[in-house]
Amino acid sequence: MPSPLIILHDATQKAWLKFCDPHEILWSTQPEEVIDHLLYLEQKVAKEKLYAVGFLSYESAPAFDSAFSTPNQTDDFPLLWFGLFKEAQTINLSSCRASNFELSPWQPTVLDQQYAKAIQEIKAAIAQGDTYQVNYTIRLRARFTGDPFGYFRRLVAAQKAKYAAYLNLGDFVICSASPELFFLYQQGHLVCRPMKGTAKRGLTHEEDQNQADQLVRSVKNRAENVMIVDMIRNDLGRIAKVGSVNVTRLFEIEKYPTVWQMTSTIEAYTEANFAEIFKALFPCASITGAPKVSTMKIIAHLESSPRRIYTGSIGFLTPENRAQFNVAIRTVWIDRRMNIAEVGVGGGIVWDSTVEGEYHECLTKAQFLTHPAPDFALLETIRWTRQEGYFLLPEHLERLQKSAAYFDYPCDLPKIKKALLEYAQSFIDSQKVRLTLKADGTFAIQSQPLPDSRGLVQLVPAKAPLSSQNIYLYHKTTFREHYEKAKPEYLNRESDCEVLFWNEHGEVTESEIANIVVKIDGKLITPPVSCGLLAGVFRQKLLEQQIIHEEKILLSDLIKCQEIYLINSVRKWRQAKIHTFPHR
Repeated sequence: MPSPLIILHDATQKAWLKFCDPHEILWSTQPEEVIDHLLYLEQKVAKEKLYAVGFLSYESAPAFDSAFSTPNQTDDFPLLWFGLFKEAQTINLSSCRASNFELSPWQPTVLDQQYAKAIQEIKAAIAQGDTYQVNYTIRLRARFTGDPFGYFRRLVAAQKAKYAAYLNLGDFVICSASPELFFLYQQGHLVCRPMKGTAKRGLTHEEDQNQADQLVRSVKNRAENVMIVDMIRNDLGRIAKVGSVNVTRLFEIEKYPTVWQMTSTIEAYTEANFAEIFKALFPCASITGAPKVSTMKIIAHLESSPRRIYTGSIGFLTPENRAQFNVAIRTVWIDRRMNIAEVGVGGGIVWDSTVEGEYHECLTKAQFLTHPAPDFALLETIRWTRQEGYFLLPEHLERLQKSAAYFDYPCDLPKIKKALLEYAQSFIDSQKVRLTLKADGTFAIQSQPLPDSRGLVQLVPAKAPLSSQNIYLYHKTTFREHYEKAKPEYLNRESDCEVLFWNEHGEVTESEIANIVVKIDGKLITPPVSCGLLAGVFRQKLLEQQIIHEEKILLSDLIKCQEIYLINSVRKWRQAKIHTFPHR
């Protein structure tokens, strides 16, 4: 069996640490051995200046309190696994070799009816006073072949996971893209930062900010968050110095690629040892519910399979007596013997929870599994003429700034504007200027002669719809895979031809490089942005001037159009006609 390989992100040092060739390995499937192993690990780390790196599964909880109940586990998945290592190598994750992998679609192991029944049972338990909140979770499974590290790299690239970890232990592999801190310990100072409260990211900058604002104001989410904060305060109080437990941040909102998360921070000072910290805090209150003992009994009854590493904890203890452990959410376990990948998702169920709302939250949280991580730049194409200079430059820069804020791209607008103006000083003829902004904040400017806008454009309908839920339709970027996939196999290259896109509801959206305007009954109308399209700056100007108006346009409406136009800020107005009408 190959030697274990572990790679973790050290959030304090902002570095990736690699551990290989362990000096010693400790693992156990017996609850009564867990605390002894933790005490031994701490002793070896202090005495021999080693690193202890590994995990505790959720099912290890009874080792710390015999009153804790967990789902039955019949396989040999460890309750505890730790390696003792002589050194930690700091590495560049992106330079590590990764191979391809194949993953089948994820399938839930709990059917809709089972999920609804579980929610009903939880509400009955709440009504009886047995619990206030239950963190009920389900599993999803998929066939997995290929390189697990390649999959881990993709997860990390797609997520802002401060506490990510990769553990290749031979028969099984753990790929954790966790953003949640269980605890950070350094020189007697303990920090816990539970996550409780989730909202889906919006599609546009404005919608996204609205989602964040609604999460902050949500009575339900704030109540859940406070409940967990109080539990962790009580847990810390068991080992903290008197008067040292403080809530230093409450209801903070953190942005991730697919969701907004609400977090709070609780700090304390302690003289407790490694095992005592786990005994007081594990499992994290954010993934059980309240009160912990009775709620874990409900979880053990309702959840049909063990959580294993999911909602357990992965981390390390250093020779300097510094420890970092995550809450193992957004964590995939891969069984290499069976070629099966498993992940858990869930949420806190309270009295006013709905089946539909909680199931939707599970699916939202599971988006991290498939969320693409394209390497793209933000893009603006701007018209320049001697008469006008840059056409609608403030509007272009405002759109760029909003998309940069959405994707967390650094954007120095004054510097970009200055560079654009300097770049234009050498222009003689009219130009189409291309501005790109990368994820690291660097930008580039290119130009070419302004294209001819004369002539009738042939519009060829896309062969398949685009999803109006695709965020990349709402931001101008260099990532255009969705457009390419929807293009017909043939295009009339002999003439000025563009693809006309439509969404899953049969509504017209846009062309490859322009918004669409049609005249019906003498009125110029353009589809609303919510149909799944880019809010063009020229389109916005025409709306403000009330020259065009927003209204949904079905594909079937194109038959009765008196005129069709394509509009953008580079070519302005171009007349178009449908080249081939789709068969529907």
